[in-house]
Amino acid sequence: MNGAKGFKGFWGFRVPEVQRVFMRLRLAWMVVALAAVAAPVFAHHSAAGIDRSKSVTLVGTVKQFGWQNPHSWMEIDVPNEAGAVTTWKVEMTSPAFLIRAGWKATTIKPGDKVTVKVFPLRDGDPGGLFQSVTLADGSTLTERAAAPRPAQP
Repeated sequence: MNGAKGFKGFWGFRVPEVQRVFMRLRLAWMVVALAAVAAPVFAHHSAAGIDRSKSVTLVGTVKQFGWQNPHSWMEIDVPNEAGAVTTWKVEMTSPAFLIRAGWKATTIKPGDKVTVKVFPLRDGDPGGLFQSVTLADGSTLTERAAAPRPAQP
């Protein structure tokens, strides 16, 4: 019994049967790996909850600033006329885009006085999508690099 048809492996299985089982297991693992890689793409959230037709200006103090992927973020404590403070959660773009726009991880720190423009959430919760920030020194930053100026003749 030298042929592959008649040869039995260590546990008594025929070699082609074992190969088929391993091929199926390998295929199953590849499907699992592909699903694990693709899941974050499908899990990315929608911007449908953002009202891009409105802009809200927040004047307050930075409570927290997160410099992280996939989105940086900040929390701003905004006092109202009655003196009560509301914490606004502001979502930004990734640090890679912020770096190109002139930001550093230390550009904003807790305790900084800022003016932040956001597209607000549609449901009225205190949060929104970042547009720009004006720092205490008067400089304004966005999340996109400024367009290059045309060359002077």
